[in-house]
Amino acid sequence: MNLQLYRSLWGVQVPLLQGAEEAAAAGFHGLESRVPETEQDWLALEEALARHKLRWNGEIVTGGDYVPARHATPEQHLQELERGLDACLRGRPDRVNCIIGLDAWDFATARDFLAQAHELGEARGIRLCFETHRSRILFNPWVTAALVKALPQLRLTADISHWCVVAERLMDTEMDVIRAIAPQVHHVHARVGYDQGPQVPHPAAPEYQHCLLSHQRCWEIFWQAARERGDTAATMTPEFGPDGYLHRLPFTDVPVADLWQINRWMAATEQTHFHHWQAGHRA
Repeated sequence: MNLQLYRSLWGVQVPLLQGAEEAAAAGFHGLESRVPETEQDWLALEEALARHKLRWNGEIVTGGDYVPARHATPEQHLQELERGLDACLRGRPDRVNCIIGLDAWDFATARDFLAQAHELGEARGIRLCFETHRSRILFNPWVTAALVKALPQLRLTADISHWCVVAERLMDTEMDVIRAIAPQVHHVHARVGYDQGPQVPHPAAPEYQHCLLSHQRCWEIFWQAARERGDTAATMTPEFGPDGYLHRLPFTDVPVADLWQINRWMAATEQTHFHHWQAGHRA
């Protein structure tokens, strides 16, 4: 089993071709982005992927935006998902990361919604991975564990940085839940959160080493589950981003770090981490 890395286009300011070239040069295997909305955007993505021999993960967001409209119904979310899935067929994605639903729905509504969403993907031959994301159905560890127990067919994108904020603690305190969901984790978003936020200022900073190590302990459990499934690759998207996640200095609004430098560092660090984990496992 190897580790395949995808560059998220969230927050990328350079032209797409340049972003793809940078990704390939840094050892990434693919790009991850929202499904293009125009023909021009599709052509640009297709050219970037083909020129640099990169794979693609799609992303679909329902409810209007990353923080969903509070009163959008499950039916409206499903309609948005269906439109997105029909559109993304063109790109033949490796998987589609889904940021869908609403945290305020009751358990039965959430369960039925996820079952229907999963079937929409299966009917089109698309591997859907539902992200553990704040403001969404899988916003906390315990709800997620209950839902995947009820729906063992689900596949997850594990972004445990969100749970650090919701629970106000690092997730290696919740290893029973991490182990319970691991068989259904099929993709990882590698961002390092802490007890007061979803993104540390820089994961290489020594003052946040305990946060990085906490996340890595969880990721190893997900890798082990992938190995036991017989997967030929574990997949990961380093996903440090902007939009209130990136720390900035007061008054000047200057960012404290460069996002591409952080995500490159994260990719290189996790490749090394994965190789060491593999070697230890073989031993």
